[in-house]
Amino acid sequence: MFEPFPGNYVWNLQTNLALVCGGNHGEVDVAIRPIKEAAAKGEDAGTALLFDSWIAVADQVTKNAAADEAAGYTLSAGTKYGRAFGYYLSAERMQSRDYAPRWEAYDKGLELFRKYVQCRGLHIDFVEIPYGDTYYPAIFVHDGSGIKRPALVSCNGLDSMKEQVYMAGHGESNLERGMYTLFVDQPGTGEALRKRGLTAVYNSEAWATPAYDYLASRTDVDENKIGMFGLSLGGYYAPRAAANEPRFALCAVMGANHLWGDLQHRRQQREGENPVPHYWDHVMWVWGHDNIDSFMKYCDNITLDGQIEKIYMPFLITHGQGDRQVPVSDAYRSQEQAVNAAKCDIRVFTPEDFEIEHCGADNGTVMRDFIADWCAQTFAAID
Repeated sequence: MFEPFPGNYVWNLQTNLALVCGGNHGEVDVAIRPIKEAAAKGEDAGTALLFDSWIAVADQVTKNAAADEAAGYTLSAGTKYGRAFGYYLSAERMQSRDYAPRWEAYDKGLELFRKYVQCRGLHIDFVEIPYGDTYYPAIFVHDGSGIKRPALVSCNGLDSMKEQVYMAGHGESNLERGMYTLFVDQPGTGEALRKRGLTAVYNSEAWATPAYDYLASRTDVDENKIGMFGLSLGGYYAPRAAANEPRFALCAVMGANHLWGDLQHRRQQREGENPVPHYWDHVMWVWGHDNIDSFMKYCDNITLDGQIEKIYMPFLITHGQGDRQVPVSDAYRSQEQAVNAAKCDIRVFTPEDFEIEHCGADNGTVMRDFIADWCAQTFAAID
């Protein structure tokens, strides 16, 4: 992994994810150079300085995009708006929830994502998925043809957002292989958490089933070929959903996450790297708990033991050999328990793949494309 901040995994991860999600190396370099000294103080200290540095770059790229748009260079403007919104969301993601400037940055990022879609003329529908007596937001990525095709529900991890996963190329990679994608901000993530106060639940089928129903209602989706995909903590959410919603035709994960609840107990002993600063405050916010004891007790529900055995559809597990957040043993544990899956394939990525970190953060293309290939091939085999 590109590590401009020696010894600071969390800040290095953010830098790599910004690049994976469409960032420009020159712009990212300008964002990280002024904060190298601050990074040496640890992942939590100095995050406000990190925010200011990244926002300064995001603001300038936005101005450059606006100049292109005013000159009538709409496609060029859209490209820049795409990078700028990514920087805003990347900076926002790293802040504590009591850091007020993050909220303006998040709103700006969402605004620019829509400008990116508009200027680039992309076939992206902004949709609402029913959830209890409310809704959560999603984006549906298609080709505008109206042709009935297979589709995937793509869910986030602990701290990712639908726009970031899309910008990491999953939508395009799937489209190239004849699949549409519904990128969701499920409860506990993105807009669902930040704008609507919807917190995470361990029984992910509660929000995944409505996502399935939405796709099945569309005339351009083959209701018999709807799959479930998740990355990072989505490596828990997706298999849990598939185990309890048998209408999903397949399930695939980028990064296994079999024992996430147990991992939190081990994290208290500082086992494994954290994905974001201010980690414990962040996870309590995501899961809707106001004290650590309540959260840790709830964590015992977050396990795939007793769930994987209920997966009957084809199941793909991918993991990085050098994952510093979740041990590769989680991948093998899921494989061992998938005794009823129509097939269970596993791929652990090695240095020869140039992608071994958590969810491919050190490359961003290899796991992504392999999963898309596997899903397209598996859909094609379904009558």
